[in-house]
Amino acid sequence: MQPGETCWRVERATRAAFCIDAESYFRALDEALAEAEESILIVGWDIHSRLLLRPDRDGEESRPLAALLTDLVRRKPRLRVNILGWDFALIYALERESLPLLRFGLQTHRRVHFRLDGDHPLGSSHHQKAVVVDDSIAFVGGIDLTAYRWDTREHRVTNPARVTPSGDAYDPFHDVQGAVSGPAARAVGDLLRRRWHRATGQSIPEVSRRGDRWPGSLRAWLEDVPVGIARTEPEWRGRPEVREVEQSYVELIRAARRSLYIENQYFTAPVVVDAIERRLAEPDGPSVVIVLPERCSGWLEEATMGALRRRAILQLLDADTHRRLRVVYPVVGGDPPVPVNVHAKVLIVDEAYARVGSSNLNNRSMGMDTECDLILAAETEAHSTAIARFRSDLLSEHLGLGVDEVDEETRNDGSFVDAFDRLRASGGGDSGRTLRDLTFEDDRQIANVLPPEPAVLDPERPIDPRTWLATIGPEDDSSAGGRAWVRGLLVAVPLIVLAVAWRYGPLSEWTSPEQLEAWLGPHRSSVAGAGGAVAAFLVGGLLVFPVTLLIVACALVFGPGLGFVYSFVGVLGSAVLGYGAGRILWRDTIRRLAGRRLNRLSRKMSERGVLAVAAVRVIPVAPFTVVNLVAGSSHLGVRDFVLGTVVGMTPGLAAMTLFADRLAAAIREPDPSNFAVAVALGALVLGLAWGLQRWLDTDRKKGP
Repeated sequence: MQPGETCWRVERATRAAFCIDAESYFRALDEALAEAEESILIVGWDIHSRLLLRPDRDGEESRPLAALLTDLVRRKPRLRVNILGWDFALIYALERESLPLLRFGLQTHRRVHFRLDGDHPLGSSHHQKAVVVDDSIAFVGGIDLTAYRWDTREHRVTNPARVTPSGDAYDPFHDVQGAVSGPAARAVGDLLRRRWHRATGQSIPEVSRRGDRWPGSLRAWLEDVPVGIARTEPEWRGRPEVREVEQSYVELIRAARRSLYIENQYFTAPVVVDAIERRLAEPDGPSVVIVLPERCSGWLEEATMGALRRRAILQLLDADTHRRLRVVYPVVGGDPPVPVNVHAKVLIVDEAYARVGSSNLNNRSMGMDTECDLILAAETEAHSTAIARFRSDLLSEHLGLGVDEVDEETRNDGSFVDAFDRLRASGGGDSGRTLRDLTFEDDRQIANVLPPEPAVLDPERPIDPRTWLATIGPEDDSSAGGRAWVRGLLVAVPLIVLAVAWRYGPLSEWTSPEQLEAWLGPHRSSVAGAGGAVAAFLVGGLLVFPVTLLIVACALVFGPGLGFVYSFVGVLGSAVLGYGAGRILWRDTIRRLAGRRLNRLSRKMSERGVLAVAAVRVIPVAPFTVVNLVAGSSHLGVRDFVLGTVVGMTPGLAAMTLFADRLAAAIREPDPSNFAVAVALGALVLGLAWGLQRWLDTDRKKGP
């Protein structure tokens, strides 16, 4: 742990603990919040005002988060609460609370300050998940204070308390949060105060009297232990790039002697995959056990991040000549067994280091998003015993075994992966809990035919859309023609992956083509079919559903002709509906929700009219629905908005409709000519985007 290289600071924790699963974390947090006197700092990727920290309790003992915080500040006149959430909640409207800024503002006390943080480059996000109480205790890990997180360690197939604030049940969910006190907690508080100042321009005073806020229900796993705080921060507004998370992963993997135990939501970062591959190639290198979810969340993510994950794991399986690698996913009893959704971000190296934080093993967490991880280093035998016990506790949960049994088996001097195999063979019992091998059947062939492009699906650094288009566009030299086809493939790859997902992916519920076929197929040539297709665009637009997906689905169900007509009417109708909503709502409200970046977009659209609208349709800088709302709240006239939407969307819509239809035909009947047509249409989309960029460049050079 080297400050400035693998971490920001190294501070000692008076006490440290691991909260395994959200039931344990939320209970400890509830107790710590109740003891707060001066300051509660909360940052998160998502924060829900109606979250219940104790959903398994009734009445006053289980209050929504906003009401809980309001009650605390009313009873404690010196207490301030500062909450900082990522500001792009509208993109995730289907799984997030709507208008959190207004909900917290209307429901909470004036000393509960809620802000949305958009201080990051285009395409990045704020992914840190931390709470600091009076600078006395800090919770850092993978668990946001939001829906779809709470679960017990039993991960029962059904649990009446495992529901969202709206009452929707969800599948078993596994995650981990770390807790530290003393100087390490104060350091995390410093980090959160710095971020608040960057986002709001306001300063939060330091805590004058810290006291002891350690929860009574939380057992300290380690005492007086050094903690490294590792960050990721993208380069932005003169601030340098910070890649401590990435560097510390590489160094920890390099330091392993006997074992690497990993739990993570994703597994796509080449720098991590390559580091593990090098260790697997060593004759006497460490055993590697990687616990992942069975599938990525949702069919679209499975078709993109899942495809990258398959490629990474296949790379490691090919390198595992000494058979020291196990890639597994947890299941719990049922008929059939139910997979547990793994959201944890944990790395345990031998009995020497334990890492818990917000960073996923993907490129975004290495350099694109803001992250915060805690790295605990063993200095004493007691520290080593506690870290080994942490690993055993996690395995015991997944395998349905006693912690002591796992601890005894894995602490011997033999091969860690052999011990893991013996435990897995003896685990489960009546509970049906175990860790299954993650296999891909014939996915290797698909991955080789249609390899995903990491730079597009999982970017390592923020991408300027104009720079990206300039990079992949044709160059003014004799070799441009050949390179243009290659670059065209880079643009077509995400669309190819998406189309293949319709055929091979586990498309979910009502978004599947089968479901659309069931709804609209019988009415394919009738007014009901046309109305249903257009209605899907109107409703989907209001729910911030990806318009590209609807266009592709329409082409697959209705064919290229009717698919284009229905998509055109639906896109235009959805755009006008969103524009009208933005015009009717108060402009100040829209601007508060939009943030600096989208407000700049609003000014550009009002200044440049048709051309600006066409530009953001071809080079999207924000989701389709968000652009519509912002346009409506600006001074842009409806005529310019409609004309710009038609100009910007029509060529790409036509090419995309034909592309989806031809690619579907190629999958049904593999033929080189079908694939050639699909690739040519994908290149056409690239050409349209590049042509508009040149037009914009020419217009800009003429002056405002």
